Amino acid sequence: MKKNLKISIKLTLVLVLILAVLYPLLISIVSKAAPGGGKGETIIVNGKVVGYERIGQKFTEDKYFWGRPSAVDYNAAGSAGSNKGPSNAEYLATVQARIETFLVHNPGVTKAQIPADLVTASGSGLDPHISPEAAKIQIARIARVRNISADKLQALVDEHTEGPYLGLFGPSTVHVLKLNVALDELK
Repeated sequence: MKKNLKISIKLTLVLVLILAVLYPLLISIVSKAAPGGGKGETIIVNGKVVGYERIGQKFTEDKYFWGRPSAVDYNAAGSAGSNKGPSNAEYLATVQARIETFLVHNPGVTKAQIPADLVTASGSGLDPHISPEAAKIQIARIARVRNISADKLQALVDEHTEGPYLGLFGPSTVHVLKLNVALDELK
């Protein structure tokens, strides 16, 4: 019995050393080599952090491009989707409400023209990107509110459209925060 107890205590101490000291230290060192030094990739405007590269933000003002809805209200501490399928009545009501809100703020757009990514949340609830189509459908609203030509806004969207990863994987996307920062910088 004493022999087993000694072995158990030794094993516990070794595992505590490895898992509670060495492993966190190794992860901390590795994170320093990551972009942003382990603090995340920040977007800085005028010396002030305005957001993060991988976390979406809520934009509801008509003068900005709107991003994807979030099931967690863009709370990075609780990344999650809604886990409700297309047959769930509550989910359908939420999507319908988003469609109606979008149509009110974007006169001249029909329900069939609204890209799905403007009315459905991503799996993480934190997606900072929208499709180029989702950005383009908002140009008329922003041009009207900001009194900027639609052609200038179209060029801005094109400039901020990122192609598929390695030119092959995934769709083209537009980072909403970066686009809105560039929009504010337009003269």
